[in-house]
Amino acid sequence: MDFSNMRKNKRKYWLIYWIFIFLNLITFSTTAQTVKDTTIAKPFGGKRVLQKMIVPATLILGGSILSGKDFEKEFQTDVRGAVGENYEFKFGDYARYVPIVQMYTADALGVKSKNHWFDQTKNLALAIVVTDFITFRLKNWIPKKRPGQVTESFPSAHTSFAFANAGVLYQEFKDTSPFLAYSGFGIAAATGAFRVINNTHWISDVIVGAGIGILVTNLIYLFDPIIKWNPFLKKKNSFVFIPRFDQDQYGLYLTMKY
Repeated sequence: MDFSNMRKNKRKYWLIYWIFIFLNLITFSTTAQTVKDTTIAKPFGGKRVLQKMIVPATLILGGSILSGKDFEKEFQTDVRGAVGENYEFKFGDYARYVPIVQMYTADALGVKSKNHWFDQTKNLALAIVVTDFITFRLKNWIPKKRPGQVTESFPSAHTSFAFANAGVLYQEFKDTSPFLAYSGFGIAAATGAFRVINNTHWISDVIVGAGIGILVTNLIYLFDPIIKWNPFLKKKNSFVFIPRFDQDQYGLYLTMKY
């Protein structure tokens, strides 16, 4: 009996199992967000705030408890054993921006969204800034190192950024194009998975990063009615966003007509 192959297969199954669990966590997160508060008189009531916070708070708490435990260290060893110590695929460096490209491409193609493109951009900018602030403050405060490295690990910035972007995409299209809305979370989950597979983060880093991104976006859209400034609503204008990818560079071209 070849015990070496059995150990390799076991490691592969662990990898598949983790990715499956992670994707299901995200599915649960997005499903929970579809629960609507029918209270009209109290749009910012405690019940609605709790509904928006419970899932991301669970991810943040669960990931924090897992952080530094022997399980995640053994899990990291199993993952690297399954894919190989020299494996590296920089999927997350680019994939985290995909939900942004999806949103503006859908706008350009005329897919109906929750908000005007200016409000989308405003909420996206707020989500990115707040997520970035929280993530990097935690990195500076928590002395946890990446697997085999000396730089700050907890939480994963790639993952929190990806889930913040996916959260904006979800909020904008969940009522008009569910497949498009949910697709961003799949991409964000894959971004987090590859941070572990590439040995750049621990599993707890990406779980907490996902929770932060979802929490920030939920709160921004919960209080969005308070920030209703849009200088373009009374103007007839058109715009086109064109994504640009060129080796180590990426971005968007914007053409707008007033």
